[in-house]
Amino acid sequence: MASYHLSVKTIKRSAGRSATAAAAYRVGERIECQREGRIHDYTRKQGIEETFILTPKDAPDWATDRSRLWNEVEASETRRNSVTAREWELALPSEISAEDRSQITRNFAQELVSRYGVAVDVAIHAPHREGDQRNHHAHVLTSTRRLESQGFTTKTRVLDSAKTGGVEIEQMRGLWAELQNRALERAGEVERVDHRSLEAQREAALERGDQLSAEELDRDPELKLGPAANSMERRAKAMAERQGREYVPVTERGAVVHAARQARAAFRELRERLYIARETYGAERDAGQGRVSAGLAALRAATTKDRDRNPDDFRERLARVVGRSRDQDDTPKPEGRNYTRERLKEIMEKDAGRDGQSAVHKLGGHSESELAGDTGREDRKPSVNERLKDVLNKPREKLEVEDEREQERGDNENENTRDKDRGEGHSL
Repeated sequence: MASYHLSVKTIKRSAGRSATAAAAYRVGERIECQREGRIHDYTRKQGIEETFILTPKDAPDWATDRSRLWNEVEASETRRNSVTAREWELALPSEISAEDRSQITRNFAQELVSRYGVAVDVAIHAPHREGDQRNHHAHVLTSTRRLESQGFTTKTRVLDSAKTGGVEIEQMRGLWAELQNRALERAGEVERVDHRSLEAQREAALERGDQLSAEELDRDPELKLGPAANSMERRAKAMAERQGREYVPVTERGAVVHAARQARAAFRELRERLYIARETYGAERDAGQGRVSAGLAALRAATTKDRDRNPDDFRERLARVVGRSRDQDDTPKPEGRNYTRERLKEIMEKDAGRDGQSAVHKLGGHSESELAGDTGREDRKPSVNERLKDVLNKPREKLEVEDEREQERGDNENENTRDKDRGEGHSL
């Protein structure tokens, strides 16, 4: 499942760090720091898929030389507690291609250049060979000063200020979510990411009436493992996989995170099955099936999840679930007729009796909410939506009994037909 992560960190001299060392480590190169007189050599570092530098259009030519760029960054800062660089750490979706991951990272980096006028050095890393193979990520290292034709100039105070820094970072978080979601959509993925807090997402779900999503979001944020615990849990998972046994967390934090992930996975599973049942029931009813048959098909689909994510294949998937061939389901129909509406009208005429004509009129000229409203009579008939919900909410055993009774009635009618065919002139 696609997940969202964007964090912003600073490279501070007061913490014993330098921009030259940070750049060399992230891109896996050798950079000599002229200010410190040290050589930072990380050329043996593995897992680096791509690196590139982006600068403003009027930047000097030397800005594309990584060693010169970051030495100039160090030279532009004179205080011993200066913040020399800022790092934006991004999680990249594993569901999209390497080319798409590169493109959305480049688009994000270009926005940083355009918005703040800084130099940007990007390194895209592959998942660690012993870790989670979905952990594609990027390190985007930027200067804290604007880069102009004469070199580094003023500080980007808009990101440092307590009043504006949070707002700016939140806007960039939103941009990163948008870039990922566009890429996921192009790749045909259903999953989406959201940069907002769980509380904000839950409030939005309640506003749009999505109670199920709101309940899923009513939880605490996932506990951060940290490097040490994460390493221990990775080794435990690898050992469990080699030994062919179930993974059991070995740290207290790992156990909390594992339990939370299992709970969310179970909730997503239930939500997906409910969606499959609703989708299947609606398609079966549109195809002319009775309520009981459509309900059984929905139950089977939700139980077996015999369904892929290609919408063009949906009719074939339904045929596999209910045991019918595609030819039977694709009976040619004359053009210009709405069979779903006509079928609903037939049901309403049958159930409403004398009020059938008024019900048909309502179906043709009013909204579904009006159709389900009060007709002014205390003993009004239930609406179509109410009856459909009743069918889906029936216990499976009751649906199967009703379906068997329908089947028995059909068998009896067929037997009577065969007896008539055998009539006079036929002897056993």
